[in-house]
Amino acid sequence: MMQTSSTVAARAAAIRYDRTTIVLHWLTALLVLVLFALAMLWDFLPRATRTQMHSLHISLGIVLAAVLLLRLAWRATRGRRLPMAAEGVQGKAATAMHYLLYLLLAVQVILGFAWRWAQAETFQFFGLFPLRFATVRNGPLAHTFGDLHDIVGWTIVILAGLHATVALVHHYVLKDGVLRRMTGDSGT
Repeated sequence: MMQTSSTVAARAAAIRYDRTTIVLHWLTALLVLVLFALAMLWDFLPRATRTQMHSLHISLGIVLAAVLLLRLAWRATRGRRLPMAAEGVQGKAATAMHYLLYLLLAVQVILGFAWRWAQAETFQFFGLFPLRFATVRNGPLAHTFGDLHDIVGWTIVILAGLHATVALVHHYVLKDGVLRRMTGDSGT
């Protein structure tokens, strides 16, 4: 039986994540990259610019928290479930990586809030209005939360880089369509 292009497209769509899952995935990736870039750059800038970048970083961190909650809720309720792209150890490693990234993102958001609470400094939420999580500064706790926030941030970026590298290997070397599951590209 000859397959029509609509049959091929329908079959390709069946092995892709739904549009919302794809958008939330790439929005998470973009937010992580921007947040990390801001943190890497602000020490090289004048104090006034650094303060603005801190506020932007915190504001985007709050957005990341909302996106992460939305992503987890969507995944638990309406997101398309796909079979594992690979079997055996490779499939289990991929699943473990996904769960580890979710866990680290949640921990990072919590550490960011805890750090801001321990610093007890006011910041502008996207320049719209001030927010302050506490009134009494706890310097030693702020230092601890800041160090942990840095470590988890680097860990997320390194693991996300490995995640992206493996996806590119699947796409360009193995040519198995794994990356297309999250790009929405049917490959036709």
